[in-house]
Amino acid sequence: MSSSIRNLSCKLVLLALLVVTIGASWMQSARAEGAAADLNDTAGLTPFMDGIMKVQMDNFKIPGAVISIVKDGKILFTKGYGYANIEKGALVDPETSLFRIASTTKLFTWTAVMQLVEQGKLDLDTDVNTYLKTVKIPKTYPQPVTMRHLMTHTAGFEEGGIGYQITTDPKKLPVSISDTLAKHMPARVRPPGEMMSYSNYGTALAGLIVEEVSGLSYNDYIQNNIFDPLDMKYATVQEPIPASLEPYAVLGYARENGTFVAQPPTFEGGFRPAGSGAVSAIDMAHFMIAHLQDGQYGDGRILKAETARFMHSPAFQFDERLPAMDLGFIEQRKNGLRILSHGGADTLFTTELYLVPDKKIGIFVSHSGGDGGAATVGLLQAFFNRYFPVQAIESPPVSAELENTVQKYAGSYQFTRRNHTDIDKFFSFLSQINVTAEGNRLSIGSGAEQQVFAPIGPNLFQEVGGSHQIGFRTDASGKVTHLLLDILPEMPLEPTPLSDQTTFWLPLLGISAVLFITSLTGFAYRRREMKTMPTAQKWAIRLSAITAAWALATCIATFVVVLNMDLLDRLSRIPESLHLYLFMPIILVGLTAAIVAYSVMAWKNKYWTVLKRVHFTLVAISAVVMSLFFYHWNLLGWQFG
Repeated sequence: MSSSIRNLSCKLVLLALLVVTIGASWMQSARAEGAAADLNDTAGLTPFMDGIMKVQMDNFKIPGAVISIVKDGKILFTKGYGYANIEKGALVDPETSLFRIASTTKLFTWTAVMQLVEQGKLDLDTDVNTYLKTVKIPKTYPQPVTMRHLMTHTAGFEEGGIGYQITTDPKKLPVSISDTLAKHMPARVRPPGEMMSYSNYGTALAGLIVEEVSGLSYNDYIQNNIFDPLDMKYATVQEPIPASLEPYAVLGYARENGTFVAQPPTFEGGFRPAGSGAVSAIDMAHFMIAHLQDGQYGDGRILKAETARFMHSPAFQFDERLPAMDLGFIEQRKNGLRILSHGGADTLFTTELYLVPDKKIGIFVSHSGGDGGAATVGLLQAFFNRYFPVQAIESPPVSAELENTVQKYAGSYQFTRRNHTDIDKFFSFLSQINVTAEGNRLSIGSGAEQQVFAPIGPNLFQEVGGSHQIGFRTDASGKVTHLLLDILPEMPLEPTPLSDQTTFWLPLLGISAVLFITSLTGFAYRRREMKTMPTAQKWAIRLSAITAAWALATCIATFVVVLNMDLLDRLSRIPESLHLYLFMPIILVGLTAAIVAYSVMAWKNKYWTVLKRVHFTLVAISAVVMSLFFYHWNLLGWQFG
């Protein structure tokens, strides 16, 4: 199971605990009776939100949080919790405290794009190279990349970011968007329009187009055309935060030895259209109201009504029965309601924005540390359970034909959002989920995290005892090509080829490791015997031991040094330890070539007994297997994006 899915499953478990803590019995009875609390009753809303936040901030070790809720064009509720700056004793203020919103910034970029579309300066279906002046997208496929592809994350770019996606050094700023995108251009790995693959690069590219078409810098465009018209006084996409707003910046904290310790802020640099925003809760309320009111907030208008409605309509659908991808907004379903959303997370801050167009409701929540992701899931589900309780839904009867086809969906799946050509590829090695079939049911995960799904239609499954759905795409022959989880509608998965499967590589690596250990123990036992051997045979045994020791050391280093890299270090710089580590697989390949050559000589010249020759050859094959592993996962050489 992938780390992303595992975390989400854990959040669902934590949510259940949270609901019990804050009064599950009341909410369960409300759902059973079909009763819903009155959202306009602010006297009841405030203690409800306060109760949730108190439990969450204690349980999830959260230093600071902020919430704003809007309804029918007005701010219904907004409040800050905890500290913006613990050292100074500064409390969170929903009006002025600037929370880092990470990828939620993308909504500003997409709004800017739609402004230029309605002005006739951009066309959603024109080759983006038409608008780009300083960067050109290679013509890898006959189909060009268009703005519609960027906005729906279907441009077909691979994922990347190791060593360059963020920085913690303000001295490296400002950074040119165009220079960054030219230097770190990812490969095009699938035809545009074929399938979603969430892309920071694609959003940054859209931000560059906003610059080059409008003639304004990205920062100035967003300030002049979104923040100013919406009276967003405590909002910026500039890095570092302007001096005038610096006193209002919320610090991000990590938990160390039982206390909160302030961490350095991260900067997006040339990728800022994808994640550089820092905004107060009330200012985000203005932005939500504008989108819920067809582009207007008070006397300010950022989009024409028809443009806003078009932006909020499905633009790419994996399956019409599952949440769609709109023009920049990610659809979700919560208690039967259609949600337009976009979240954001960096190493410290976690943010979520929900719009419910049919109810004219918007919710913004952000946390400055701790397990903000789990807290957000719990908060939003508790809110919808209270005010929009889900009614009992009867699943339609399932035909025997559907139940008999369940087995074909079983297998290993990996996210379309991954790297193919750089060292980044290795970090998807363990990011796979396994779908298993048992009887006429599918399951994901195991134990307390297991979710079971039953077929309710062609290629569509409903969670047993829950509301979540998963869907599959199949080709003309009926073979499964993609999987979509409704909790991650922007990140589909596809079947994992054997060469990428952990179940393929881990047994091979395990067997190889055992053979390497036997080679080392054999070398220790045969040292006296080696004295009487010819020189060539002595060197063959020594080489076997050296190769085995080096292979084991390289394998251990791979999982200790590479996989355990701190996320901040991984995305902001190339540590010296990684540079040094990458010598190890190269040396292993050299040793492998030598031991293969000696293996041929051993058989040709009949070294030792047949059994010992077989063992020597198996060690050589193990070295080949490990070398192929490093080659396949782009760990041979310094393949940085």
